[in-house]
Amino acid sequence: MNEKLAKIAESEARKFYHGNHMGALTNLHPISDMFPYSESWNVNNWDNRWCAAFVFYCLCKSGYELQVKHPEVSRNFAWCESWEEWAKLSHVNVWHDKTTIPEIGDIVLFDDLFIPSKCDHIAIIININDEWIETAEGNFCNISAVIQRPYNNIRSFIRI
Repeated sequence: MNEKLAKIAESEARKFYHGNHMGALTNLHPISDMFPYSESWNVNNWDNRWCAAFVFYCLCKSGYELQVKHPEVSRNFAWCESWEEWAKLSHVNVWHDKTTIPEIGDIVLFDDLFIPSKCDHIAIIININDEWIETAEGNFCNISAVIQRPYNNIRSFIRI
């Protein structure tokens, strides 16, 4: 599952999904359509807040079946914090702290990456070396992208 997830995530990140960017209207509908419409969370106000939704979208495309909102989690999977909350459930048990050696296909959570906040970004690892991880992510400056990141700012890993 992890290698398949990494390949799908990289492919999807390279499709240049974007919010309202440089005068172009958003093309996030394939991702946003997976989440129920609400006044506080819809494609028109997702700008710069869709990294977790991108991860959910990639996971679903890879064949993993996950509800948009798990009944034991406070919010839906369009929120980074929901991923950690779900991963730590005792019967799910896929959360690993930052001391874990990462693997391709792991979901990685970051602290203080874009704003001074815990769990402020999430991505999928597609490549690893001793100095960095390469991630497929949604919402890198409001676009999807493949990025090399150093190991600092890693909060934890989710290994499906």
